[in-house]
Amino acid sequence: MSLEFIGLIGPQEGSESQAPRGPIIDLPFIRAFAQAQEYGGFDKALLAVNTSAPDSMILATYVAALTERIGLLVAHRPGFQAPTFAARQFATLDHLSRGRASINVITGGDSGDLQRDGDFLDKDARYARTDEYLQVLRNTWTRHEPFDHQGAHYRVEDNLTLVKPLQQPHLPIYFSGASDAAVEVAARHADVYMMWGEPLEQVRERIAQVRKAAARYGREEQIRFSLSLRPILGATEEQAWERAERILAEARERIGIRQGKRREKNFGKSNVGSERLVQLASQRKVHDTRLWTEIAALGGGAGNSTSLVGTPDQVAEAALAYYDLGVTTFLFRGFDQLADSVQYGQELIPRIRALVAQREAERQQRRA
Repeated sequence: MSLEFIGLIGPQEGSESQAPRGPIIDLPFIRAFAQAQEYGGFDKALLAVNTSAPDSMILATYVAALTERIGLLVAHRPGFQAPTFAARQFATLDHLSRGRASINVITGGDSGDLQRDGDFLDKDARYARTDEYLQVLRNTWTRHEPFDHQGAHYRVEDNLTLVKPLQQPHLPIYFSGASDAAVEVAARHADVYMMWGEPLEQVRERIAQVRKAAARYGREEQIRFSLSLRPILGATEEQAWERAERILAEARERIGIRQGKRREKNFGKSNVGSERLVQLASQRKVHDTRLWTEIAALGGGAGNSTSLVGTPDQVAEAALAYYDLGVTTFLFRGFDQLADSVQYGQELIPRIRALVAQREAERQQRRA
């Protein structure tokens, strides 16, 4: 199975444990961050979406100009613009980047964040809209004759978009969402189904659930799986856990979560994925020896917030266990974003690639 590593390119340095530094759009940081990950062997980098952050599509065009090889995984929320318009944007980016664009479809997320952009649909309605949105998006990319579409959310007449993606038949579609409604949409449309870092058994069950749903559309062998994690590395295991505790103390000081504030009204309840992470964190601080959940507990399971903690060799072995379950894409981002991305490129990614190559060689020998 092919192996893929995704990083993150944000507009400003900062994290749960690190106060923002520099301007909100820090051009030297973006350049350094993007080029460090390209040099370090990341295959793609995520450009995330949030109502308070700079626009992911525009940032991606800037990063495309700064880099030569790294792919651009652009987070995108269906429902905020016409799917035909978004299809033209992504196809254009694919040409400008010489075939490096991908789309990360974000339907859920923090309900409060969606409402700040004027989206008040409930979860099931949002996923129904996303299902229709992706069908129109795909038609816009692939149809070479004018097409019409009339559905519950979108109506299109006589559309023929001349700019098609450089990648054929269309851009890779990465899809996030943990609810049953999300799994159904992923089964129909996703090339890669993205999961947050959970224990091995839960990841095994999720992969089986998604593959079973994809089988209804004849896609069980087509869909791939991604896992998002926050590795915390140390020269020794003890040093790695000491660093994790420092990160937690810094994050507690920074976040200072207080119930009742406007942006915390959905704390831990904004989506099924967050609820799952909060539940895992309530059970124990560490799962499967080194899956650390304390930041997830502190932040209400917001986003990619669980960590693999240990030496580079130990974390690589833990990643291999997920690979054995069917995970072939890993999204890694750190708490000290730039420094961690360099360390991942130097010490972690090469080790995981070597372990996977060894595992595949062993499988080839058994089949021979």
